[in-house]
Amino acid sequence: MDRKEHWENTYAERRSVELSWYQEYPAISLAMIQKSGVGFDDPIIDVGGGASVLADCLLKKGYRDLTVLDISAAALVGGQQRLGDDASLIEWIEQDITRFTADRPFALWHDRAMFHFLTREEDRKAYVQAMRKALRPAGQVLIATFAIDGPSKCSGLDIVQYDAAGLGKELGPEFSLLEQQQENHQTPAGKSQQFGYYRFLRG
Repeated sequence: MDRKEHWENTYAERRSVELSWYQEYPAISLAMIQKSGVGFDDPIIDVGGGASVLADCLLKKGYRDLTVLDISAAALVGGQQRLGDDASLIEWIEQDITRFTADRPFALWHDRAMFHFLTREEDRKAYVQAMRKALRPAGQVLIATFAIDGPSKCSGLDIVQYDAAGLGKELGPEFSLLEQQQENHQTPAGKSQQFGYYRFLRG
């Protein structure tokens, strides 16, 4: 089963609120985005965010240039249906991140729980290349992954755990760490998952 097929099946078979990474309110992401100083009119992209409510929350806070990218059409449709008429205020992109080419530069790149699924070095390099091309000078990157003491699998797939140093090595010396936070995420099934959130500045 290829990557797209896996995620289409995942979102077709289960509601987003039943998935282990579901958040009713993405508090840490929102706080770190607000702390970044990115303006309400600055372009923000949420990578792998088809089923996330982050875009909903950013709209409510006044952010007006939002893009959501996901490999799964089912995840994107779910987000659009949840938002109703407000879905037209967001750009929705169905694409594998390792093949993504942005048509404009973004001020902030957000990714919660997607990068850690890239277990092959060539996929991680393709991700970073896509991110670099999509991010404007002095842009910021906010990535959340399973922490070193977090799970080693998710959705039946192996993942790669990270700390700030490990993630910084993947992104390269062009990116400097600004902020990090830890989260003990409680899944809908009541299990604990340790996450790390890392915000970087492009130099």
